[in-house]
Amino acid sequence: MKKIAIIGGGGHAKVVASIILKLNKYEIIGYIDTNKKEDFLGLTYLGNDDDFIKLYKNKIEFVALGIGQIETSKIRKTIVAKYENSNFKFPTIISPTAIINKNVKIGNGTVVMDGVVVNVDSNIGDYSIINTNSTIEHDCKIGNYVHVAPGVTLSGEVKIEDNCLIGTGSNIIQGTTITSEVVLGAGSTVHKNIALSGVYVGNPTRKVK
Repeated sequence: MKKIAIIGGGGHAKVVASIILKLNKYEIIGYIDTNKKEDFLGLTYLGNDDDFIKLYKNKIEFVALGIGQIETSKIRKTIVAKYENSNFKFPTIISPTAIINKNVKIGNGTVVMDGVVVNVDSNIGDYSIINTNSTIEHDCKIGNYVHVAPGVTLSGEVKIEDNCLIGTGSNIIQGTTITSEVVLGAGSTVHKNIALSGVYVGNPTRKVK
């Protein structure tokens, strides 16, 4: 069984770890964080990033990114670069309860969580999060470092560019494009293309900053 470590010690990291445990494909050797947590699924604390890399470089191959919604994509990118520069690999993690249909492509380091549906001919980039019970309909294109939060619905042929956060329970109408660096507030509905980066909320969505 391949060995893997979880980067992060918060709630999102625990969910990622719990999915990996269900896969029976990896042995989780522990988690990496700035501080030891009181309880992290009974897993071993492996120190901070620098401690771990110094001790485990060339000893294990795989790590999983457990840094979630609160942190920006910039922070996630910095962490990924640090580990990739030390030759660690980020496998694609897909929950066994997710439904992944024909001709779907999912990039390196992306995590697909419980109850997700990704429909035919959709394409998801690297280091993205497709969170619990979200639906990605046919022919969607999702970029790198995108977080699709729990309960989101993307209708067919939606395109989301890099570094976006699509808030919990949001709905995006068929054929809509969202440019990069967009934060969409929880429960929003997108009826037309979003061409300018920024923060959007509401139904229909409006730019607030």
